[in-house]
Amino acid sequence: MHKTNWKSRRPGRRGQRQNPWFRQHGSNERCNTGAQQSPQDSGHSDEEAPSTSSSTAGSSSVPDLPGYYFDPEKNRYFRLLPGHNNCNPLTKESIQQKEMEHKRLQLLEEEDKQKKKIARMGFNASSLIQKSKLGFLNVTSYCRLAHELRVSCMQRKKVQIHSSDPSALANDRFNLILADTNSDRLFTVNDVRVGGSKYGIISLRGLKPPTFRVHMHENLYFTNRKVNSVCWASLNHLDSHILLCLMGIAETPGCATLLPASLFVNSHPAGDRPGMLCSFRIPGAWSCAWSLNIQANNCFSTGLSRWVLVTNVVTGHRLSFGTSSDVLAQQFALMAPLLFNGCRSGEIFAIDLRCRNQGKGWKATRLFHDSAVTSVQILQEEQCLMASDMAGTIKLWDLRTTKCIRQYEGHVNEYAHLPLHVHEEEGIVVAVGQDCYTRIWSLHDAHLLRTIPSPHPTSRTNVPSVAFSSRLGGFQGAPGLLMAVQQDLYCFSYS
Repeated sequence: MHKTNWKSRRPGRRGQRQNPWFRQHGSNERCNTGAQQSPQDSGHSDEEAPSTSSSTAGSSSVPDLPGYYFDPEKNRYFRLLPGHNNCNPLTKESIQQKEMEHKRLQLLEEEDKQKKKIARMGFNASSLIQKSKLGFLNVTSYCRLAHELRVSCMQRKKVQIHSSDPSALANDRFNLILADTNSDRLFTVNDVRVGGSKYGIISLRGLKPPTFRVHMHENLYFTNRKVNSVCWASLNHLDSHILLCLMGIAETPGCATLLPASLFVNSHPAGDRPGMLCSFRIPGAWSCAWSLNIQANNCFSTGLSRWVLVTNVVTGHRLSFGTSSDVLAQQFALMAPLLFNGCRSGEIFAIDLRCRNQGKGWKATRLFHDSAVTSVQILQEEQCLMASDMAGTIKLWDLRTTKCIRQYEGHVNEYAHLPLHVHEEEGIVVAVGQDCYTRIWSLHDAHLLRTIPSPHPTSRTNVPSVAFSSRLGGFQGAPGLLMAVQQDLYCFSYS
């Protein structure tokens, strides 16, 4: 009898010898580990910013056991199996996806319930007006805080897209959207299921509450090549063309194409003829930018692997500058004859356009990130530059001292080529992370004003594309944010 009892207890002792944590804690303590978490701790964890990292336990008091996952709801550990087993529902990837989806649904529910949000503690509408009347806030601070308050109160509305062919956009998900300077047109690139891309222009002039209706122009263009980069180009007049960088396939080389915006519309006003369509053989372009600088008139730049090309559309003259890395982001300065470039190596440098191909000293400014730079934005006074990289870092640089003066925390990126949006008139910075959350910061002090979850389930292939403007729909429009995800378009307008 005693022999039988000794054999039944033996596996338990062996398990304790194999795992030091089980050797240090009793069985009762091991079973009640999740119950030790206080209500205050669990409430705090629900309010934390969304993250892609897997939280294996609801509290820091629960140890992380290699090969095991702690479920706070069932208050026990489960064994993790290799992710290649399709029949296994419990993998690290599935756990992360479940946690992200739970967090997204929770935030969406909170956004729908909470109509009045507060961007900063102690600053609501009444307190803001009162402090302004008492003289505690100057006009600049009052306008900035008022914009932040309205940004935090933006409500999500689905936009109805009208088209002569309703099936044109029914099954094709949005890849990117890009508003023009006046924010009355939206250039869209949609991924086609059979492969390739389809692009067109949406008129935003009907984007007004409460209907939020827009019109897709009749002509849609299809290409079987991937669109690497897009920007508006002002050749005949402001935003008269769209510049696209297309990747090459098989024996077809890559190219940069200038498409007249008028090509997407069947009917043209009197005297308005379709503009010039140009195509330049530029293989492997990662990025592009159009110049509004008078010293580089009618010119555009393309960032290639270890090269930067500046091409004059009218004359065909081309300047080339050799680099040590792939150029993933570009922007021309408006006043100074400079072209800023962000590289895969993390270097940001400016090209002095007055220098020629093989001249020395054409690098006017040099800054450095720790990861590949995906976006560069020059501020209006051209004394500061903002850049983001593939490590999720967003920095504001002083170009005079070449030092980082501010860093914006919370952005999530691991390897994607994600854009950055800076709007000085409202004093905000907008970026969409790989976790599909849209984050809005204060440009003034890098305070995170709002985190907007995606209306659709999070996926690395369904990262939303956004466009913010102070005049959505034209000069008489109101400030707001447009978000395109999958087949849907949403508007977050000032209320």
